[in-house]
Amino acid sequence: MGGDRSYWVYILASRLGGTLYIGVTSDLIRRVYEHRSKAVPGFTKKYGVSRLVYYEQFGDVEFAIQREKRLKKWPRTWKIRLIEAVNPDWHDLYPGIAGPEVTGSPRNSGVPELRIIKSQVGNIRLAPSRAMTRRVCFCVSESS
Repeated sequence: MGGDRSYWVYILASRLGGTLYIGVTSDLIRRVYEHRSKAVPGFTKKYGVSRLVYYEQFGDVEFAIQREKRLKKWPRTWKIRLIEAVNPDWHDLYPGIAGPEVTGSPRNSGVPELRIIKSQVGNIRLAPSRAMTRRVCFCVSESS
């Protein structure tokens, strides 16, 4: 596998507290753009799910797929806690990673700025996972 390739697990929402969609991709900007532009028929188009509210970056596709599958099995309340730990107001993170939205194709360069997400964390401790090797790993636990 390619050494510098990144894979992304992401959560989209229709609105604050709305319908959730969890996906995995090797090109986060392009994939979220596809959801936003309703280019592909399916769940997100049908339910208007296009707000990027959470994402994680992985260096290994297997770990990314494993994380996506685990998140999909989580109860809704856990997913909401995960989102709100780093994005309490459910802001759309897409403009921050893709730049200003324009018509046409999304920008395919640049790395999402995860410092923005980290700075929004209140009393949640973020620690690297020992079980997975990924560049950015959020394991959320309540701080003491």
